[in-house]
Formats: sequence, structure tokens, C-alpha cells
Amino acid sequence: MPEHKKAAPLILASASPRRRELLAELGYQFDIVPAEVTEHEAPDADPRVMVAHNAALKADWVAARHPDATVIGADTTVFIDRTVLNKPRDTADARAMLRMLSGRRHTVFTGLAVRRLSDGLRLDRGVASEVTFKVLDEATIELYLSKVHTLDKAGGYGIQEHGDLIVAGFTGSLTNIVGLPVDEMKQLLTQAGLGR
Repeated sequence: MPEHKKAAPLILASASPRRRELLAELGYQFDIVPAEVTEHEAPDADPRVMVAHNAALKADWVAARHPDATVIGADTTVFIDRTVLNKPRDTADARAMLRMLSGRRHTVFTGLAVRRLSDGLRLDRGVASEVTFKVLDEATIELYLSKVHTLDKAGGYGIQEHGDLIVAGFTGSLTNIVGLPVDEMKQLLTQAGLGR
């Protein structure tokens, strides 16, 4: 694996195991520094504005503490019926979200922010994908909840974990739905001078 300049490490401002895996698949070496910020998560928020704000909030917080590093912030949410579905509070909340998504199409929005204080680099990108759910009966919802830890996932589901039980199809970036759109991420890192 090619080495990056030691003076400019890459940092992922997220504890998400899915984002870590996707960024690693691009072949980058990076550190993980979760941002200690309070994200904006109002159910009636504009999802594009909300994910852009939260991604920038995370990237800015970590970049302020690592000024020479190139820092990636990301935030993903699910949007249906003019309502933002963030991470469920508990299993009952996850169950309610799956019922709401059942048999319908929704949008997954991710905001990306890349920051590097040493040279003032600020890059932002928004990505959207559409997901269509199968019609879910109660038994399927309970089966899915028994197989997948849903409390750390926007919308109460992860397409990469037993998605065949609940998802009928999708359009757009699959990795966006998982939590880090890799094509757009690669473009931003190339713009930041970290092309592969």
C-alpha cells in the first residue's frame, strides 16, 4: 500500500464501523478520531441542510485539534413523509420506523465534509439515493430486528445487513445508503491532493 506523507495524515471524524470499512476499501491509511459534538437531528429539518451541517461540524471539530491533517466528516439520514429518521431511540422506535418505510420509497442523504486547516482546504458534497422497501409484515419486522442491531443506524436499518429481508430495490449509490458514498469520497480526496 503506498505511503502518504507523514506530515498530513488522513483522519475519519466518525466512529462508524461501516464508514471505516468503506474508507479502508478505497486503500487509504487513516486514523479515527470521533468528533465530540452535538449533532442537529430535528425530525422536521431539511435533510440536505442537516447532513451538510453535521458533517461540517464533525470535520471542523477534529480539524481544529489536528490542523495538519486532512479530516473527513460524514452524516447520513433517512427522509420520508417530510420527516427525518435518524438513529432510533430504542427497539420500539426502530419497529415504528420499519413500519413507516414498509412498501414505500424513501431517500437516503449523506453530507460529506473534508477539512484541512493548514492550507484552508474546505470541500463539501451532498449525495442522495432512493431505497424502496418491500411490504413488511410484523413477523418480518421482528425477524429483521432479531438479526440486526438497528439502534446505530439512521432509519432503523442497514441495507448491508440482511437487506434482502426488507429492501425491494434502490437507485443511486449503494455505499451512500451504507453511510459513505465512496465515488464522491474518492473525488473529494483527489481534490484534496490525496488521489490514489
